[in-house]
Amino acid sequence: MSNSNRRLAFVATLAAAALAVTGCSSGGGKQAEQQNAAANAGTAGTAKIRIAMITHETPGDTFWDIVRKGAQAAAAKDNVDLVYSNDPAGPNQANLVQNAVDQKVDGIAMTLAHPDAMTGVIGKAKAAGIPVVGFNAGIDNWAQEGLLEYFGSDETIAGQAFGDRLNQVGAKHALCVIHEQGQVALEARCAGLKQAFKGQTELLYVNGQDATATQSTIQAKLQQDKGIDFVATLGAPVALLAVQSVTGAGSSAKVATFDTNKALVQAIKDGTVQWAVDQQPYLQGYLAVDSLWLYKFNGNTVGGGKATLTGPAFITKDNIDSVSQFANAGTR
Repeated sequence: MSNSNRRLAFVATLAAAALAVTGCSSGGGKQAEQQNAAANAGTAGTAKIRIAMITHETPGDTFWDIVRKGAQAAAAKDNVDLVYSNDPAGPNQANLVQNAVDQKVDGIAMTLAHPDAMTGVIGKAKAAGIPVVGFNAGIDNWAQEGLLEYFGSDETIAGQAFGDRLNQVGAKHALCVIHEQGQVALEARCAGLKQAFKGQTELLYVNGQDATATQSTIQAKLQQDKGIDFVATLGAPVALLAVQSVTGAGSSAKVATFDTNKALVQAIKDGTVQWAVDQQPYLQGYLAVDSLWLYKFNGNTVGGGKATLTGPAFITKDNIDSVSQFANAGTR
């Protein structure tokens, strides 16, 4: 079993143990049966707590719908009042964290897409005695920022895996499309790809908040350079736009991506997108909330001081059927 799998198994064991403790602390008879039934259904009998989840989500990015479903599932199980907010700009996200500190929440789960903007406000949360965990972005920064735990994919490793796969399929010239300049996780993906890929790698920055501009920018690049044979995108919505760009440019380039959504899964089935690197966003949202509950009620920390990895894994035509049922439910 890999280190990441061992950590995930550890989390599941802790959660089950905590639920068992909850059930065993109750009285006997019918009440105990009812409470055990509740435990089996995945609900905690612990007091309600309030957790703030604050991300760098760009409005309309379907990736975050999956993260939120995972967070909401953990919140429902753990009797948590989950308050979600987001802003793609680092200073604005920091203000949202400050709001959570001012409201004296019981825990904060946050992304570190722009870590420099977060240092001060994280210090304020710690000074207020509020535990903070990181997820999704900031794997190279969470420990030095003093966060309790981290859940996510190692984006450099994910990028390298992408580059290796490009080598395997014989690609020669890759265009790596970054839809949010300066976002550390996205930059790390393309950097990892470039490290591993033996062909030529070009970066293209687009405005991920403007779908029309994103599609036209990719299309213009493909029209300008017919030697590009692979477009690597860093999110499912951008991948689907890139497919249209390829068609519009009359290019023969293929498209592959990081991350999924329901439409992307269908694109893999159709063959218009070659593969997706999955970081399991549902798991990131779920573990971020569940870990704060475990810390609050059982003093647990997860990962032994290391990040708990939720990816990467490849989704291709070969395994898409096993993923599609969950994608249709909005959880993959």
